[in-house]
Amino acid sequence: MKRGSGKCVKLDLAKKHACYVLITCDEPSDDGKMQVEMSYEGDATLAAYILQGAQLHMEENNIDEASLSFEA
Repeated sequence: MKRGSGKCVKLDLAKKHACYVLITCDEPSDDGKMQVEMSYEGDATLAAYILQGAQLHMEENNIDEASLSFEA
């Protein structure tokens, strides 16, 4: 996501949803590091519930660190 365009996304999400969690990351650098950012709007407890549900969904579908590859 380009810097600055996130504001439009956040405004659109806030219009349509009581709560949202937005996680973005940049492409990995040559040394494999990534800039990751997270923001949310709405109730903090509900945002935590959304994140927990997403984690459970990924675990149930066997998506874990071992199955991810960030090599170009």
